[in-house]
Amino acid sequence: MSYNTLFSIKYNDFSERKALIIGAGWMAREYGKALQALGVKEICFIGRGEISANQCGEIFRCESLCGGYEKTMPGLNPFDLVIVATPIHELTPAAIAAIECGQLNILVEKPGSLYAEELEKLRQKAVERGARVRIAYNRMTYLSYWKLKELIQEDGGITSCRYTFTELIRSIDFEKDREDVYRRWGIANSLHVIGMAHSLIGMPKELCARQQGGLSWHPTGSVFVGAGITDKDIPFSYHADWTSAGRWGIEIMTPEYAYRLIPLEKLYRSRRGTFDWEAVEFEPPFPEIKDGVCEQLSLMLTSSREEEIALTSLEKAKKAILLAERIFGYSALK
Repeated sequence: MSYNTLFSIKYNDFSERKALIIGAGWMAREYGKALQALGVKEICFIGRGEISANQCGEIFRCESLCGGYEKTMPGLNPFDLVIVATPIHELTPAAIAAIECGQLNILVEKPGSLYAEELEKLRQKAVERGARVRIAYNRMTYLSYWKLKELIQEDGGITSCRYTFTELIRSIDFEKDREDVYRRWGIANSLHVIGMAHSLIGMPKELCARQQGGLSWHPTGSVFVGAGITDKDIPFSYHADWTSAGRWGIEIMTPEYAYRLIPLEKLYRSRRGTFDWEAVEFEPPFPEIKDGVCEQLSLMLTSSREEEIALTSLEKAKKAILLAERIFGYSALK
């Protein structure tokens, strides 16, 4: 079972593996924590600034290089895994640079790019050089997600789905990223839950998408509602109101139960004919690490398991961006 495979990764030996992290910010450090939890002993950080790079070196007691990936990466030997955890606008350029420097196993922080055409360039470069590149949608390796998939199969499949992706816009740091990140916030952030939902139910073959309102930094809308049917013939609907209260969540219906991933890290279910919700219990293998990150890294370090548990390919990530453009009305920005 895939659930058991993910749970058992804490027993794997990754002590001889070498990993390079391009980036020295918060998410790069989360990857550093996860690699150490997996037992990876040789870790190297590349940071653009001297202070941030040195801090990573001190925190993780490992090698750190400053000056940016353009300057430092060409002189490095191949690593077992390269993780790209830069600001969004640098994710694809850094991944392409890594491939050109002979790195062939690369995990790129989500969403990889704000633009499908940029991801296509990365895909072509990966094919040309024989590189394995995946996008780091860590929610696809949540134990809650895989436990749900297991239970769905036992129940006889999905009959319908609804999901929500309301954002806490008052907590967004508008000084952190470039303007286009906020103008395409649905791809930069909300796509995590949208992609998770559609990985369960399939991609839309019919979709009615509506946007209403707008924000100074997100002109295509602030309220998003829609419905459709997927290529697996599963009807679905979604709702998000960024100007009101709410949170991310996915609800899946089967012939026997309704399931809730609310929050996404947890799983609850209600039996048909009742109104009560019960928690589905499971034990994360690395409770002290950000959910899904160790699991995702272990799959990158043992590629043979990807037949059983597929990470997000560049092709899938590109399709997710194109879906988000329809949901959020981003064609109006072009």
